[in-house]
Amino acid sequence: MGEVSRKPGKPLQVNPIKLSQPMGAALAFLGVNQCMPLMHGALGCASFTKVFLTRHFSEPIAIQTTAVTDITAILDGGDYNIVESVKNITAKVAPKLIGLHTTGLTETKGDDIRGVAAKIDFPLVHVNTPDYEGGLESGWALATRALIRQLVRPTDQVQPDKLVLLPHVGLQPIEVEKIKEFIALFGFEALALPDLSTSLDGHLGHKQGALSGGGIEVDDIENLADAALVISIGASMRDCAQALREKNPAMSVHHFDHLHGLEVSDALVELLMQKMPATEIHPGVKRWRMRLQDAMLDCHFALGQTRFAVVGEPDQVAGLCQALTEAGGRVTLALTTVDAPQLAPIKATRVLVGDLEDAERLHEDYDLIIGNFHCEALALRYHKGLVLRGFPNWEQVGNQLKNDLLYEGGAYFLCEVANAADHQRRHEAKG
Repeated sequence: MGEVSRKPGKPLQVNPIKLSQPMGAALAFLGVNQCMPLMHGALGCASFTKVFLTRHFSEPIAIQTTAVTDITAILDGGDYNIVESVKNITAKVAPKLIGLHTTGLTETKGDDIRGVAAKIDFPLVHVNTPDYEGGLESGWALATRALIRQLVRPTDQVQPDKLVLLPHVGLQPIEVEKIKEFIALFGFEALALPDLSTSLDGHLGHKQGALSGGGIEVDDIENLADAALVISIGASMRDCAQALREKNPAMSVHHFDHLHGLEVSDALVELLMQKMPATEIHPGVKRWRMRLQDAMLDCHFALGQTRFAVVGEPDQVAGLCQALTEAGGRVTLALTTVDAPQLAPIKATRVLVGDLEDAERLHEDYDLIIGNFHCEALALRYHKGLVLRGFPNWEQVGNQLKNDLLYEGGAYFLCEVANAADHQRRHEAKG
C-alpha cells in the first residue's frame, strides 16, 4: 500500500469519472422484473440516464420521470407530479413494481417521498438518492437496501440450500450469471438482488418492451429472508446484507470486497464447501483454477514490466487492483470516484479520489490505463495502453458479456491485459 489521498485537493472536478446516485438507483431497479424506475426530478435527469445506459448496454432502457420543473418544485413540492406520474405509468403499462428515487432538485426542496408513497395504492419502493452525494455505487446500494427493507417479509425459518447474492454495481450481467452458476455447482439455489444477468445481458427478446424484462421477481424478493446464506460482494453492499439479516437473524451473512483473483476465489470455494460439506468440488471448478494459475504464470512477465493506472468505482477498482498485483502487476495509480473503506488495503503506489485531470497530471507514472471510455482521449494524447472497463463504454459492443471474476473470468482478464501491455511496448519501440 502506498500514498492514500482520500480527500480531493480541489474544489471541483474538471474531467469527472464520477456518476450520480440516481443513475445507480435506476440501474438497480432495472434488475427487478417488470419494474419501472421513476426518477423524481427534472426531465433532463431521466433522459440523460436513459441515453447513458442505452448506449452502454446497447439495449432499450425503460425509465420514467416525474418531470418536475423549478416552478412546480417551488409551488407544489413535486407531490402532485409523483401521483400523476404513477397514474400515467399504470394507465399505459402494467408494472409489478415502481421504483421511486429522487434527484438533487427534489432533495434540495426536501420532498417527502415516503409520505407521498404511503398515499399511492400501487406496489412502490421509494429511496432518497440526491445526486450531490455519493455516486453510482451508493445509489445502487441504497436502492437495493430499500427493496429489502420495504419488500422482504420477516421470518425465522431458513432453507439450507437457498443463497442470496448481493452484487455491487460494477459487476456486469454475465459476471452475476457466472457467480450464480458457480454457486449452483455446490448445491445452492442462488438468487441475486438486483439481478441484471437476465435483464440487461444482451439476449434477443420477442419485442422491445416498455418495462424491464428479466431480473429477480418481486415475489422472490418478498421471500428472500428464508435463505440460509447471504453473500455480499463489494463494500458498498455491506449495509444491504445487514438489512436482510434484520429480516431473519438465523441467516448466515458473509462478505467479500470483490471476487477478483485466485485468493478470493479460493476463499469463496472454502465457504461454500463449509456450508454444503456433502458436495464434491465440480471438475470444471478444479480445471479453471489450474487455468487461472497457468494464466498467472504466462502473464507474469508482461504484467511485471507494466505500470498500471486503474480508474473507476471503488469496489471495481479494489478488485481489479488485486487481480493485477496477485499476478505480478504494478499498480502505480488507483483513481476512484468517492472515498470508501475499501481504498485503504489497495496495493498501489498512489490511491486518489479525484478525476481524469489528476490522471493527466500524473501521466508519467503509468504505462497502461484500465478504465472507462472517457480514458480513451487521455490514452491517445499521452500514448498509453488502454483496457476498457466500467461505466460508460460507448465504443465497444458486448460490455454485458465481459467476465473478469473467479477462476474463469480472472484468466481471461489477465490474458487481455497482458496482451494489451505487450502491444503497448511494441508500439513504444516503433515510436
